[in-house]
Amino acid sequence: MKLLLDTHVVLWWLDDPILISESARDAIAEPSNEVLVSAASSRETAIKRGLGKLTAPKDFEAATDACGFRALPITVAHALATEQLPFHHRDPFDRMLIAQAFLEEATIVTRDAVISQYGVPIIIG
Repeated sequence: MKLLLDTHVVLWWLDDPILISESARDAIAEPSNEVLVSAASSRETAIKRGLGKLTAPKDFEAATDACGFRALPITVAHALATEQLPFHHRDPFDRMLIAQAFLEEATIVTRDAVISQYGVPIIIG
């Protein structure tokens, strides 16, 4: 299974995995699953860290690489796919994750219930 982690799930995994549901932790830790971290999450983390709204590793990429997660770049196709999404969610980072999940055929691991309105597969994180 291909998993795309929402930003809060990545940060919890790095800092305090017990905050993540047991089923999501099991899915992330399953060696046969491919775990993706979007460039959108890297950007969101950098912005919020810069504003002093969170603490996160300065080298976010190295931290996620060390976990065995694969970086998912944002492609032109990903960006254009956000235009087709209904406006259930106005957060541009979450909208990018949703578009990426559709195009990459990934399941999003998240606690954001609004994401389920898009019909993309999710695991409650």
